[in-house]
Amino acid sequence: MRTAGEVATGDALRNDASVLDKVWQAVQAKAARAEPGGLVHGDLPLVLRILRDLLGSEVERLRIDSREVYREVARFVQTFLPESATRIEHYPGERPIFDLFGVEDEIQRALDRKVPLKSGGYLIIDQTESMTTIDINTGAFVGHRNLEETIFKTNLEAAHALARQLRLRNLGGIIIIDFIDMQDTEHRRQVVRTLEAALEKDYAKTKVCEVSPLGLVEMTRKRTRESLERILCEPCPACDGRGFVKTAETVCHEIFRELLREAHQFEASELRVLAAQEVIDRFLDEEAQNLAELEECVGKPIRLQVEAMYDREQFDVVLM
Repeated sequence: MRTAGEVATGDALRNDASVLDKVWQAVQAKAARAEPGGLVHGDLPLVLRILRDLLGSEVERLRIDSREVYREVARFVQTFLPESATRIEHYPGERPIFDLFGVEDEIQRALDRKVPLKSGGYLIIDQTESMTTIDINTGAFVGHRNLEETIFKTNLEAAHALARQLRLRNLGGIIIIDFIDMQDTEHRRQVVRTLEAALEKDYAKTKVCEVSPLGLVEMTRKRTRESLERILCEPCPACDGRGFVKTAETVCHEIFRELLREAHQFEASELRVLAAQEVIDRFLDEEAQNLAELEECVGKPIRLQVEAMYDREQFDVVLM
């Protein structure tokens, strides 16, 4: 038995055992007639692995837009999962299946840092190397009776939403949840129990701790593979993954200091600044007086040149 079997239902274990038994019978039959050096059994392709791992009783329908893949799946299901044969459908439409069922939009929402709630509140999800933090805010939701009721309802809704986001984004490891602070002890208990109930349908093993003295809920979720963000995205080339960039004003001041260094260390008749458009614009507007004073200080003219391919933080000082 593998670790995942610890929380599996009896039906899931029986179904898995039945599939494995049929696979083993197929392997024996193929081995009996296989030529020396021939392949008897190999790992299943991606589509069939998805069927094996995710086609549980809670899946109502599986639609496939490729006729070739549909035939392959139908053969596999007929042999190993005959009770699921009626749930497999071929989608013949011309409209992309991802568009028809809103999969593209769902993927985009699963990559956003902010997750809106129906009540008007929202989650903020930040993934780091060591852990994932989730912050809950009431946003525009003000409730109908009092603040405590508003906070309680927002936290209950957030518990359901964040359990779904953990599965969609495949977030694993240590997860810290900052629910909105609740004064009522019973409310805190209900929110944690709601979260635990929402996580029961998760195929990955989870463990939830009680609310800490700081009002945080600590939990872990077993890592099964890279998160959706790590698979589909890479660090921003402009900010190098920091999530923010320096302002044009900050870059201008860095350039001022670099101009002073260059002017004091090297002989030149002219200094030329190569930078992004918005940085040059600031030099010509808000920083024009400072630029004129610096020219007088170094005793050399300073020319400005826009480089369309430069990002905001990128610049060069050229000695002419």
